[in-house]
Amino acid sequence: MATVVLFHSVYGLRSLERDAAERLRAAGHQVFTPDLYTGKVARSIEEGFELKEAIGWSTLCQRAEKAVAALPGSAVLGGFSMGAGVSAHLWPKRPQMAGMLLLQGLAEIPDNARRGLPVQIHLADPDRFAPREEVEAWQAVAARSSIAAEIFKYSGAGHLYIDPTLPDHDAAAAELTWSRVIGFLAAL
Repeated sequence: MATVVLFHSVYGLRSLERDAAERLRAAGHQVFTPDLYTGKVARSIEEGFELKEAIGWSTLCQRAEKAVAALPGSAVLGGFSMGAGVSAHLWPKRPQMAGMLLLQGLAEIPDNARRGLPVQIHLADPDRFAPREEVEAWQAVAARSSIAAEIFKYSGAGHLYIDPTLPDHDAAAAELTWSRVIGFLAAL
């Protein structure tokens, strides 16, 4: 059983994160879904970016640090889109984490990344928020840092393809993602 923290996308904490947490709990994991927007939820991606900017990145990161403070250092960090960036902020501060799970987003690899750290990434292909050049550059850094990175790309899926409430949704890609995520967590 893993302890997992899933940070929400720019939309805020919604059914996507709650349903994901329930799915992972059913697989035997302990899952936390911090609400970095303190109850606010965007109705569109544009509104989500406005919320993010109004709150401020440093405040969101402080809230994330507070949310994980009492959790074991081995907790898996994860996030959806913007939540991947939040996980990236925490990565260098949690060197004992068991793994990193990034859904629809990349996370900058810190200099102190632990050799062999399991990292699993799921991206749409193409994805306007993770262009091919950025993904290739990330893969090169990952190879040099010796983390154990797996990147799965889902052709034809939209950015937040995993979210059944959005037009990007791709049911087959979402199911394959969850199957891979559950296998990843079980291996930790």
